[in-house]
Order: sequence, then structure tokens, then C-alpha cells
Amino acid sequence: MASQIPGIHHVTAICGDPQRNLDFYQGVLGLRLVKRTVNFDDPGSYHLYYGDAVGSPGTIMTFFAWPGARAGRRGTGQLTVTSFAVPERSLGFWGERLEAYGVAFEGPLRRWQEEYLALEDPDGLRLELVAWQVGGGDRAWAGGPVPPEHAIGGFFGVTLCEQDEEPTGRFLARTLGFVPGAGDGDRFRYRAREDEKGSVVDVLRRVEGRRGEVAVGTVHHVAWRARDDDEQRRWRSELVDLGLDVTPVIDRRYFRSIYFREPGGVLFEIATEPPGFTVDEPEPELGGRLQLPPWLEPLRGRIEPRLPPIEVRRVEPGRAGGGSREER
Repeated sequence: MASQIPGIHHVTAICGDPQRNLDFYQGVLGLRLVKRTVNFDDPGSYHLYYGDAVGSPGTIMTFFAWPGARAGRRGTGQLTVTSFAVPERSLGFWGERLEAYGVAFEGPLRRWQEEYLALEDPDGLRLELVAWQVGGGDRAWAGGPVPPEHAIGGFFGVTLCEQDEEPTGRFLARTLGFVPGAGDGDRFRYRAREDEKGSVVDVLRRVEGRRGEVAVGTVHHVAWRARDDDEQRRWRSELVDLGLDVTPVIDRRYFRSIYFREPGGVLFEIATEPPGFTVDEPEPELGGRLQLPPWLEPLRGRIEPRLPPIEVRRVEPGRAGGGSREER
């Protein structure tokens, strides 16, 4: 294999109202809006990036905003749960915070060695806050609404839902270098060899499950980390040799990307760690204004007026609720 995937780079999902999304992820969960830009493939819609103080790989949650679009359907061939890591003794803090903001949650629950809270964002996207030793992190956003000692420290992992877990499991282990771990009924765990941010993948078997439909409240794709361009090129060459349909390298301004689908149908990306989010605005100003890549900057006068206005604002307790725990 080209190397071994060290973990998650980012997770990209779809939201409806971008202001409601910003209020929840920055105002309630305390992630920093590190970039407001547009979907480079659809410049008429926002692409919002959240993370730690600088948007370090392994902490980045991103959203395409589709106001007024229909709700998606969770199902097989999808990433169905995104799990964040919080410091080991912080679940009590988070339970009180979620309750104060009117966010429904379950827990603390236990799965293997981890305790966690289960919740949904305002669009019904399933999330977990997992007590883990890597929670917090040295780049927690000190200027945010959550004290750094309780702050989300990046991803713990993700859950992939599949009708047949075996092809996906083989691909994770034999191609991407994940190590098979515990199994419990229909849940199978894989772990990156480097025990760091975003190193856990659970594969959930749902033999009779319906195929998922990507729209509001669902995950679009998960991106894995490549340390640099050379490593990414080696991954692309290996994946093509395996017969996968892999895109050319695409410049996403803040990283470079390749895309392909794993055997169960989940869209995977491999993204480079550099150059990062300070290429077009300094760290203190991250997320402060709409950023466009050089090839779209000449169109700013047409793009910006079509986007709904959003603002970073203080979110008061009781104002920003999460989604219901109902299946859709």
C-alpha cells in the first residue's frame, strides 16, 4: 500500500439554513468558523468550514448549505454518525450545556470502552460526543463559547452503514491500512495505526436497510488525510491500479483532493494536510468574510449578492435546538 491512512481529514455534510447551522456548530458546540466560502462546483451555495482555532486536519466539519432543499434519508451506503472527541471528564459539562440550549440527547451511553452522548443537529444529522483522551487538544479555540478544557478536540471517528460489511472491511484493512478490532453483533470496529484524531471507523451492518439518499441532514463524504502531495499521488496510483474510478487531483484551495467510492458506496476523499486555511486570511480573521478562490474572484459581484446573509453571533441558551431522534 502507498502508506497507511492516519485518520480523518474532514467530514462534509449538507445543511438547510446556513445561519441556523452556524448558530449550532459555533454557538452551541463551540467549533470555530474557520472559512466561509462557496461550493467550488456550485458557487451559488455556501461551503462553511468549522474546526479548532486554525482548522487543523482531523477537526474539520464542513457543510454545503442548501436552503429550502428536501431532507435526505439515512441508510446504507452512507456515513450515518459523526463522532467528536471531548475530554474524558467533560460529558457532564456537555450534558448540561446541551440541555440548556434545548438540544435533545441520549446518554451517557457506553460502547466498548467509550462513554458518549448521542444527539442530532438542527437538520437531523446524527452526532456523538465521545469522552476520549485526545479530546480538547492544544489548538482549542480560546475565543469560543466553550471553555478550552471542555472543548471538542476534533473527531473520534465515523460510522459507515452497509448492507454487507465485509467488502468495506476488507478495503479499510487491506488497502487503507486500518486495523480490525472489536466486533459486537452488527457493529465492527477498525482503527488507524496512529491513535490520534479521527482514527476510528465503525462499520454497521444493515442487511435489510434501505439505501440512503443524500440531501439535507446527511453526510456527503468523508475525507482521509494525506500528509503531502506526493503521498496523495501514491494513493491515487494504487487506487487506480485496484480498478477504482478515482478523480484527478482537484485544487480545493485549502487542500488538494481525490475522490472515489468504497465498495459499499460511501464517497471517500483523500485530502492533503497543507496548505491550510491561512492561505487567504490570517488566523485572527479566519471565517470573518466570504473568501473566493482566484478563479471565482472575478465573479464576486454576481456570487455574493445571491448568498443569504449570515453573521457570527452569540447564541443564548434555549435558542438553538437539535433535531429529533426520529428515523426519517
